[in-house]
Amino acid sequence: MSDTTIRKTEGQQIFGHPKGLFILFFTEMWERFSFYGMKALLIFYLTKYHLFTDIDGNLLIGSYAALVYAIPVVGGFLADRYLGFRKAIVFGGIMLVLGHAGMAYEGNAATQSVTGEIVRDNFALQVFYLSLAFIILGVGFLKANISSLVGELYHEGDKRRDSGFTIFYMGINLGSFLATIICVWLGETYGWSYGFGAAGVGMFFGLLTFISGKKHLLGKGESNVPELLNKKTLGIKNEWLIYGLSVLGTLIVWQMVQSHSVVQNLLIIAGAASFIYIVYYAITQLDKVARERLIALTILIVFTVIFWALFEQAYTSLNLFADRILDRGEIAAGTFLSLNALFIIILAPVFAWLWIKLGKYNPNTAVKFSLALMLVGLGFGSLVMGINASEMGKVAIFWLVITYFLHTCGELCLSPVGLSAVTKLSPVKIVGFMMGVWFLATASSEFIASVLANIASVDTTNGTAPDLNLAKQSYLKLFEYLFYTGLGFGALLLILSPIIKKLMHGVDKELNN
Repeated sequence: MSDTTIRKTEGQQIFGHPKGLFILFFTEMWERFSFYGMKALLIFYLTKYHLFTDIDGNLLIGSYAALVYAIPVVGGFLADRYLGFRKAIVFGGIMLVLGHAGMAYEGNAATQSVTGEIVRDNFALQVFYLSLAFIILGVGFLKANISSLVGELYHEGDKRRDSGFTIFYMGINLGSFLATIICVWLGETYGWSYGFGAAGVGMFFGLLTFISGKKHLLGKGESNVPELLNKKTLGIKNEWLIYGLSVLGTLIVWQMVQSHSVVQNLLIIAGAASFIYIVYYAITQLDKVARERLIALTILIVFTVIFWALFEQAYTSLNLFADRILDRGEIAAGTFLSLNALFIIILAPVFAWLWIKLGKYNPNTAVKFSLALMLVGLGFGSLVMGINASEMGKVAIFWLVITYFLHTCGELCLSPVGLSAVTKLSPVKIVGFMMGVWFLATASSEFIASVLANIASVDTTNGTAPDLNLAKQSYLKLFEYLFYTGLGFGALLLILSPIIKKLMHGVDKELNN
């Protein structure tokens, strides 16, 4: 882009923000529409159409979600070092469109004989797994980099930056809210291909928006090493070599998403290696203040794994609970997932106002994290009460609405200060590494969530749970366990909070002002 064009578009604003912000807003809105729309249907598609057991369906979603959060570390690295944010986002968008297009292929529904033998369309399943691999790769290149590009639209010290990110994140929740209503309704009413297809159309619109709005990005997000990208290796431009090797990487992910033990072992190895390196670095490279800040951050990251492992029951056990146990009338079970996004849109300004209003009584970071854990635990307590109150019948919708309300309140206590804590508590030389650890922790929590969901696994016939009361007892067992887990770890963190605050050496005050 020429300097003249940049100067011309730099003055163009909407609501006091660069036009480029709204290009990214709509790109991310459509990308999240596609992501959450597909994810909302996934457990039903597996258990009702391909007749997976609850255990196999949960573990597949756990492996998929873990890889979705792990791969952005690689995508972010390639964008930083070589491609630049814009090209990485375009490449990620193309992979996502291809992945969602593949998801629209249903194949033949599985059948179950009277003896219980299940016959599945293995070709359709392999297309499905490959499509997931393309989506994982696409999210890996797009997700981390589009947020970074938002930051580049503002000069250092620009007071509009925070409100710009608030507008951008509203796009995420708007996309999630619309997807979990539209895609779920289409999938449950007209067929899975319609729901998955709608998610793909959404991603196509997102990619189109981003490409057509290039001029409004003011030349930001371009590669820092264009000469290196144009240089040839083995007769191929390095840029195309990166794309080609990344596409070949989907073949590895294609197999990994089908092997839950491989994903689990990789997470354990990466987690253990990260912890050992953090301990080594803290002991050998840091002074007392920096070391104690890193210890505080590591403790907080461990507790976030517990929070997200409970919170992410939404797409497995809570989705199946809504389908099988909830007295929901004609409302599609996956529609209740939209409550989280709706409550965020309503409550985010309230929480932002509340923290400011509390002034010197504003809870410190560790206390907010402990509140988050207790609230997510209480959310499951609501379902325990609902199951017990239902006696021999189905559970009233009211109890699940309370659950999503409490879970969203917990998310708003933890999520806004989470990434900020990573950047401010990490030693300067390993900020990138600790950001990777944060994503690794999130990936681990997604896998742990699927393992926990299996506590409530129910024997099904042709995708349905034949015995309502037996199914209710399975979910009661899980939700009681999660209720006590949330409250127990929340209380433990509350007890530790004065120590953690002391270890942060004043950074906590920055995070909560």
